[in-house]
Amino acid sequence: MNSGKKSVYNGATAALLTQHGKERVILPVLDAALGCRIERVSGFDTDTLGTFTRDIPRPGTQLEAARKKARIGMELSGLPLGLASEGSFGPDHFAGMLPWNREMIVWIDDILGIEVTGVASGSTGFSHLLTARWEEAERFGHRTGFPEHHLVVRPQDEEDPRIRKEIATWAELEAVFTWALAESTNGRVFIETDVRAHANPTRMERIGQAAQDLARKLCTLCPACDAPGFQVMECVPGLPCENCGAPTREVRTDIHRCVRCGHQVRVERPEKVAQAGRCDFCNP
Repeated sequence: MNSGKKSVYNGATAALLTQHGKERVILPVLDAALGCRIERVSGFDTDTLGTFTRDIPRPGTQLEAARKKARIGMELSGLPLGLASEGSFGPDHFAGMLPWNREMIVWIDDILGIEVTGVASGSTGFSHLLTARWEEAERFGHRTGFPEHHLVVRPQDEEDPRIRKEIATWAELEAVFTWALAESTNGRVFIETDVRAHANPTRMERIGQAAQDLARKLCTLCPACDAPGFQVMECVPGLPCENCGAPTREVRTDIHRCVRCGHQVRVERPEKVAQAGRCDFCNP
């Protein structure tokens, strides 16, 4: 497998549709790894495709939303290469107890007819509070990293359409809290973290990590056709238990596959056995 040594995109130009400053963490990574020029595309309100504050629902999946953004950027710029980022928030996939952020950057190449996706995920400070007291709102702000991480405020509850964004100072927060409390019929104010990229440094860092994952994949060429994006597409379980030798759910083999020609290579994991604690027979 070729990795990180050359790029088929050296000197090319790709369209990036964003209005929340994501180019700050995407451009340096892809420029260094691929040697290509990323052209930021403006003139389209990406909030019309969905917002995290639920005032505009996002149709479809995370990947479909990222793909749609990339396509719009390509159409507006007239370029055959495009990319776009989309995030999602919810409980973690392990215990379901931690707030979790998953970032995805899709790269579309209409010349080679391929699509490659970079992904990064991790815990996040995504949180909310319903309160009638300014002191509680203050504590919430400190806990969520305000003012570096911006906040969003509504009167009444999480679905109230009267929403104030771009809250980035304590004076603004107090003024908006007072306004929301006066507008509320139940005497409560709903406050939540603003997870738009430009308003949330933690999310912006994760977008940069997704860009690094995308760069690694685009710099890994298929050994059969030299197309970028040769990557792990499937993980095969079955690593034997160290105690009884029975197959476990632990991964034994990674299958690397080309996104263009379908050529694949099976790569055995270096681990030879799984810990008995991972075995359904020894540790039911």
